[in-house]
Amino acid sequence: MSSECLFCQLVVEGDHVRKADGFVAIEDINPKAETHLLVIPEKHVPTFREISEFSADESKRMLEFIAETAREQGLEDYRVVVNVGEGGGQTIFHLHWHVLGGRMGGLPG
Repeated sequence: MSSECLFCQLVVEGDHVRKADGFVAIEDINPKAETHLLVIPEKHVPTFREISEFSADESKRMLEFIAETAREQGLEDYRVVVNVGEGGGQTIFHLHWHVLGGRMGGLPG
């Protein structure tokens, strides 16, 4: 974990909607949908480009965590988005997934 990374701090100190071994979900502070959560892995990996830094088991558990978080929020139809790099709209360089459900505005940045 990086002491300078906002998301590393939120993994430890954030107001978690859900937490499991290695992953947390928090509400987005700038929601683009009725339900807009961020799923953040504890492990600091800058972008989806470095997904291979996760073992196959960790990657599987991360995707299962995302799906279970959406289910627990009562979402049946929803969108899962990952922004990759500055040109892809990523503003915080710690891999995270947006889970959006209900009425939606623009895509998350």
